[in-house]
Amino acid sequence: MKSARIASLLALTIAGAAASTASFADSLVKIDGSSTVYPITEAVAEEFQKAKKNAIKVTVGISGTGGGFKKFCRGETDISDASRPILKKEMEDCKAAGIEYIELPVAYDALTVVINPKNDWIKSLTVEQLKTIWEPGAQGKITSWKQVNHAWPDRPLKLFGPGADSGTFDYFTEAVNGKAKSSRGDFTASEDDNVLVQGVARDVGGLGFFGYAYYDENHDKLKAVPIVAAEGKPAVSPSPRTVVDGTYQPFARPIFIYVNAKSAEKPEIKEFVEFYLKNGEALSKDVKYVPLPSKAYAFNLEHFGKRLKGTKFGGENKVGITIEELMKLEAK
Repeated sequence: MKSARIASLLALTIAGAAASTASFADSLVKIDGSSTVYPITEAVAEEFQKAKKNAIKVTVGISGTGGGFKKFCRGETDISDASRPILKKEMEDCKAAGIEYIELPVAYDALTVVINPKNDWIKSLTVEQLKTIWEPGAQGKITSWKQVNHAWPDRPLKLFGPGADSGTFDYFTEAVNGKAKSSRGDFTASEDDNVLVQGVARDVGGLGFFGYAYYDENHDKLKAVPIVAAEGKPAVSPSPRTVVDGTYQPFARPIFIYVNAKSAEKPEIKEFVEFYLKNGEALSKDVKYVPLPSKAYAFNLEHFGKRLKGTKFGGENKVGITIEELMKLEAK
């Protein structure tokens, strides 16, 4: 993050943080989890390490939301990036290991369905058509675009998507097929979204999905598909505007960090999380995500300061929750 805008915005924070670097020699903040949340957390980590003059090292892994929670609930990481809320099984695993956590929404994402730029027959896709393509019963049967719509060419349908440990996979399958992880299995899967980008970019019949930031970064290689949520609804393209106004459904979703409550008592973790919440609004914009309202970050700082533990989601995903609905939920 080298832009003058970001440098200016962070100047005061960096100056204040730099004053206390001496007390953090060889400190480490360990983060793992969602590839969708990674761009924001990595941007925050870069700026934080600059502010601390590298006296604190921050490592950010990408093992997927589910993979990240496995490590988190074993006590192997301080913070878990998540593109969906923690699920009941993960809550149980954390409880069994004595791991308590603080849930903090950090931004919004537009889960983006993409096709190859040379695909000239797709103008939009309905959620029902996506179900025809991705439901478990489609495996080995729906192999051509013509089978989805008779007006489309008889061209092989090549699918690319996140792996089973991905929160994006969980969210997409629940939004489209009605149940998380309910999907055909004959597609190219990867926890690395760049692998999915390259797959769709190389195949005219390709179709994939991942977080908006990866599309925006590669918009010269891909086309984003406008989505029709239901019959009679207009096709809506993913964008920061359509996320904010609530029209990009059902694929607009909050993304989170989960902080180990015991780790939060360490000075380096405390400072990193506070830095994240104070600068998350600017940095999420910088990496093409949709920031929460300013008051939400202030609320999260207060929430973190009080060490309020647990989740507002009850171990379940809330498909299609708007920013306004999230703020009401968080305020309870």
